[in-house]
Amino acid sequence: MATDVVFIAQLSARVRRTERGYREIRKAADEARERLATPTRLTLAKQLIADPAPQVRMLGVCMLGDLAPGSQPALKLLRDRVSADADERVQAILAMAFDTYCAAIGYAVALPTIDAWLAHRSPNVRRAVAEGLRIWTRRPYFKENPLEAASRLSALRQDPSEAVRQAAELAFREIEPAHR
Repeated sequence: MATDVVFIAQLSARVRRTERGYREIRKAADEARERLATPTRLTLAKQLIADPAPQVRMLGVCMLGDLAPGSQPALKLLRDRVSADADERVQAILAMAFDTYCAAIGYAVALPTIDAWLAHRSPNVRRAVAEGLRIWTRRPYFKENPLEAASRLSALRQDPSEAVRQAAELAFREIEPAHR
């Protein structure tokens, strides 16, 4: 465990230097997935999402996204804790982590979770779905069932949050050309 803590400290130091983009952070999460056992990753991801540095929190979010398909606690942390983070970069990674979860379990299987997140009280949770599944109709299930995507996004057009409405509108614009 001590070597795992040192390893994560090294990854954290490395991602702190990331000024733009997500590639280095994603690479660090992949390294953690390859090297660390699942329980260790979950414990460390919980610590990382509380770090003062947004880049380190982003690493924790990536790790939780990787864990979420097999871990309800990881999915719950994404929904309840990460969605409360004020940093836009962390919110962008939350959207990616949600898509990672959906892709891993299959979009059709993820529909109840997608719907639950779309109905969640937090606008960041709803926005994560709209942004995370972009471009919706490139996702296997929604490619075959574009009306499923359209009906879910339609509900967001009247959302009280402007950020959610904008995310839904952008997603709609990406769907329309694909189905003309």
